[in-house]
Amino acid sequence: MSEELKKNFAGPPTARLNADDRKPLPAPAVPPKKVIIKSADMIPDMQKEAVDIAVAAFEKYNVEKDVAEQIKKEFDKRHGPTWHCIVGRNFGSYVTHETNHFVYFYLDQKAVLLFKSG
Repeated sequence: MSEELKKNFAGPPTARLNADDRKPLPAPAVPPKKVIIKSADMIPDMQKEAVDIAVAAFEKYNVEKDVAEQIKKEFDKRHGPTWHCIVGRNFGSYVTHETNHFVYFYLDQKAVLLFKSG
């Protein structure tokens, strides 16, 4: 092989980076979850808090039982015991709750029932 060919095949071509190439890629856009409050006996600020905690729990966990546990524990910590939380796609319920401490909502396809009793 001639010296000329050896120079051309000496290794993979290297690309020069300019300042724009070194910027981090933007985080992938995560579409916001669709929230539908089906029934509530709770002040609006606490409803928003419940939805926000539920969104964070769904981002952290994939198992519904773990999502429910996270929401329940967070509400116990912030608003005192005893909160109950049920998460799923298909369930029926009939519960007794303390006044102003009940919310039932959907996040996309998953239902969340959160209430205080006891």
